[in-house]
Amino acid sequence: MGETLTENEITLIYGGSNIGLMGEIANSMIRRNGNVVGIIPQVLVEKEVAFTHLQDLRIVNSMHERKALMAELADGFISMPGGFGTLEETIEMLTWTQLGIHEKPLGLLNVEGYFDRLCEFIDHMVSEGFLVQGFRDMVLMDDDPGGLLEKMLKFSPPQIDKWWEDKKG
Repeated sequence: MGETLTENEITLIYGGSNIGLMGEIANSMIRRNGNVVGIIPQVLVEKEVAFTHLQDLRIVNSMHERKALMAELADGFISMPGGFGTLEETIEMLTWTQLGIHEKPLGLLNVEGYFDRLCEFIDHMVSEGFLVQGFRDMVLMDDDPGGLLEKMLKFSPPQIDKWWEDKKG
């Protein structure tokens, strides 16, 4: 992923840690002279997980401030395998697109089928009538970083009035 972002001259805006997959991607990009921006709350700096060697490390007061700044600076979002935080941020960015707060693409890098069951659940939401297909279609997924970026570049936000759909009855 880091190599693909660097080759395409895409800046990585991420949570600013030196651990986990995102720490590895940041390191990969730095080795290739890629541009990396880290945004981390003070509480995580105190836990010594901040990537202090970044040229652009921004320390904020809270997780909410971190997510808001990341969303503001990013042109799109890529989720990789992760835990609760990844899931929460993924769903929040999809919700913001659904509500028209932003029109940015979100892609799932589906490493070894990691997101298959999440997409099955999202399909279940559609079949149960809790989500319209147009919003399901905004969940982009690929197992190849280059293929995922290509899909994201072609993204067009759904032109659906969520509230009208609910009122149709």
